[in-house]
Amino acid sequence: MFYYLNGTVAEIDANLAVIDCGGVGYACATTNYTLSQLKKGERAKLYTYMNVKEDAVDLFGFASQSELHTFKMLLGVSGVGPKAALSILSSTTPGNFAMSVVMGDEKALTAAPGIGKKIAQRIILELKDKLAKEQSGSSFDVGGGTAIPVITNSSKASEASAALAVLGYGSQEITAALKGIDMDGLTLEEIIRQALKRMIR
Repeated sequence: MFYYLNGTVAEIDANLAVIDCGGVGYACATTNYTLSQLKKGERAKLYTYMNVKEDAVDLFGFASQSELHTFKMLLGVSGVGPKAALSILSSTTPGNFAMSVVMGDEKALTAAPGIGKKIAQRIILELKDKLAKEQSGSSFDVGGGTAIPVITNSSKASEASAALAVLGYGSQEITAALKGIDMDGLTLEEIIRQALKRMIR
């Protein structure tokens, strides 16, 4: 499986980018955000996911590992395929998606073309369950063997940790990013935004 493609942007089309690597053009289905980061003729690095079916092999590419991780999380939800996952990530950022899941915001998800209320509810239900397992313990598993610490003295901190875990950040990164943030004075959305700003510096 390809981990990433690093080459020249040969073509850009609707939800599609072709990356030329050593004379071979790899067609990657992608999101509006990733397309906005690309420019034809310039070099680019896309993190990839290969979807193998009986009659086709599809390659998906993303400008960030957070976007790829969120895409994989969405594919793990029953009834959500690559097309729906791309639609969601084309209408929101991974950070905003994480907040939508943690806060149970169905409207934010149904804003994506082709995403109805039932699918939005299923995404929130399944991902929330996955992220919030046994918060009474000292940590919970978000898949891939990654344990995210739960800060038991603040429900906002726990929810923020879960949202950041959706984006694929590790426990040490999350703990460092949340340290010193005013959990009582800020809204959950503001806490997550501040943490993300620290992480992408």
